[in-house]
Amino acid sequence: MKPYILPAIRSMKDLEKMTQTDYKECVLLDTHIGHIKSIMDLLNKHHIETYMHIDLIKGMSHDEFACEYIIQNYHPKGIVSTKTKVINKAKALNTTTVFRVFVLDSHALRRSIELIKRVEPDYVEVLPGVATKAIQIINEETNTSVIAGGLINTVEEVDIAVKNGAKYITTSDRHLW
Repeated sequence: MKPYILPAIRSMKDLEKMTQTDYKECVLLDTHIGHIKSIMDLLNKHHIETYMHIDLIKGMSHDEFACEYIIQNYHPKGIVSTKTKVINKAKALNTTTVFRVFVLDSHALRRSIELIKRVEPDYVEVLPGVATKAIQIINEETNTSVIAGGLINTVEEVDIAVKNGAKYITTSDRHLW
């Protein structure tokens, strides 16, 4: 187990593998509203805390009301979203927040920094996670812990992201778990 890896669950196979590891936290991606209860029951049974990505839950709106519903009914450790209203709602409900940003160019980086400063999430997830320059700049300018995610599939890329300031690495690549 690597303390800086945050397994990203995209499928039932991922979920099954996760429960067979020593990890005690994960990110739940790409799920269906009808599966949330059984997934959360299984994770709770294994004492695994979950960050739920609101934007990727199929069958429900991706807004602050969905966020409130998820928090009140399933009590995840945290909420992941690209939407500031969702992050603000989760913060108001005393839930850990992960604001996901996509840094494609210098304009997107500047805009992301402005939003991070305004929203003040607990964490910011920078995609693609191989964007080490963006990780460094966001660390320096926002005082927010960075999670690197996306396109990371080697140990070397994990190490580089951590060396450049990432606190965690989200990956659905089970070989890195």
